[in-house]
Parts: sequence; structure tokens; C-alpha cells
Amino acid sequence: MKLSVFTVVTPDLTPAELAATAKEAGLDGIEWRFKEIPQDAKDEQPSFWRRNLCSIDPNATDAELEVFTRAASENGLETLSLTPYLNACDLTETEHAIKVASKIGAKMIRAGVPGYDRTQNYNDLFKRAVTYLEGVEALAKQYGVKCIIETHHQTISPSAGLAHRLVSRFDPNHIGVLFDPGNMIHEGYENFRMGLELLGPYLTHVHIKNTGWKKTETRADGSQAWTSYWEPNMEGIVDWKQVLGDLKSVGYDGYLGVEDFSCKYGSKELLHKYVQQVRGMLAEL
Repeated sequence: MKLSVFTVVTPDLTPAELAATAKEAGLDGIEWRFKEIPQDAKDEQPSFWRRNLCSIDPNATDAELEVFTRAASENGLETLSLTPYLNACDLTETEHAIKVASKIGAKMIRAGVPGYDRTQNYNDLFKRAVTYLEGVEALAKQYGVKCIIETHHQTISPSAGLAHRLVSRFDPNHIGVLFDPGNMIHEGYENFRMGLELLGPYLTHVHIKNTGWKKTETRADGSQAWTSYWEPNMEGIVDWKQVLGDLKSVGYDGYLGVEDFSCKYGSKELLHKYVQQVRGMLAEL
């Protein structure tokens, strides 16, 4: 298995700094975040979701895109993916992201799925998602860029089972799943090996992060409430050595992308620590 970084977690590094650090740490590829910096965040300190210096602006010119492709190529790193936030499931936005992915040589993009917040019926959202993915599959075939959906809390694909329900009618050469156990601790937990076995050829990519649960305030009826929160990769509920073994058991040999939101480590230290930890566990399998 190879190692990559999703640049959402290195917001204070420029593309060149990120790529040089990734090479030094021993990573193999980069997943570029595809999101603009809000105008009102231009003077803020770098952060995951707002002033992220390691993101590709959707309105970037070809010359600006070259900064990212050059950063990867000069450090011997694969441009693995372009990772947008296609929450509206809009085909025009999706095609634009696919075109940019083609320009920078990315193999895949993250497609969208509808969110779920109890205000709309799941069955209606599922139908909408299927219609969207039918269009996405056609675009993936046209441009030769694979499109993947993520197991993500607060969407209609929080688990491997529900993600599989969405993608199973499509060609796994064009539509796949990003398996994210850390997200599935927030919502969507299933036995990880069972989910991987179910996904089969749709298993395309894996993100490594971790999550914990803690007691919080009591509910209106006086009962104990709990909340989930981000933990460092090797300190949360997900037993990553076990999951890596599960991945090996199903023959997965793709990328493992770091996406640690715990803020325990600075960006450069995070990448070195990640490679050390994951390479060590892989060597023991």
C-alpha cells in the first residue's frame, strides 16, 4: 500500500512546502484540496476549512495550476486526486472539477452525495443521488477520471453498506468508494472487514484519521449525552493495525491518505509521524 496526504490537513504549507515535506517524510502521492479561500478569510491564520494555503482555487488559471503539478512532479510524487466539495451534487460543478483533474494529471476526484439532516426523506435523496451519479459516470468515462464517493457522517452514505447501495449499479472502473473508518465512528459504524468485503471492486481509496466519544451535557430529560470528536490517528476508537490487516485480507493495494484533524502535530511533524506509524504497522502484517 502507498501513502498520500489530503492537503486539507496541511493548511499552513504552500504547495511547494507540502510537496518537499511529503517527499522528505516518504509519502508517495498528494490529494489536492479543491476549494477557494473565502474573501473574509484572507487575513486569518491558516486553517483546515478557511484560509488553507494548500488548496487549488476552482477558478485557478492554467498558470496557477502549474504550481501544483510542478510541486508534485519535482518531488517525485503522484498527483493522486483532486478533492472538491460537491455537496450540491451539481453536474456542471462536477464536470469542471473533472476537467481540472485532467489538467493536473489526477486519477480521480471525490464526487458528491446528498447530506442528511432529517429534513428530507432518505428515499427521495437516494433517487436524487442515483440520477446525479448516472451523469457522473458518463463524465468519468468521457474524461478518464474516476469518481468516488466517501463514507461520511451526515450524508446518505455514512457506512460501507449505504455507499455500496449507491454505487453497486455502476461500473467500478468509473465509480468507486473512499473508505473512511474515522468518519464511520461519528456515524455509520459497521464491522470494517465486512464492509470491505462488501465493497469489493468499488473500494478505491482509504483515508486514515481517528475519532473518540466523550460525555457532554445532559439531555432535556436528564439522561447523559455524548459527543464525537477528532483524535490523533493512533489514539482513537479505530484500531488501525486491525483495519490495515482487514485491507490486506481483501487484497487492497491502493493508497492510504492521511487526514488527521486532531491538531496534535504541526503539519510537517504530522507527515513524518504518519509515515513512521503506518509503515511500521504495515511491516508487521
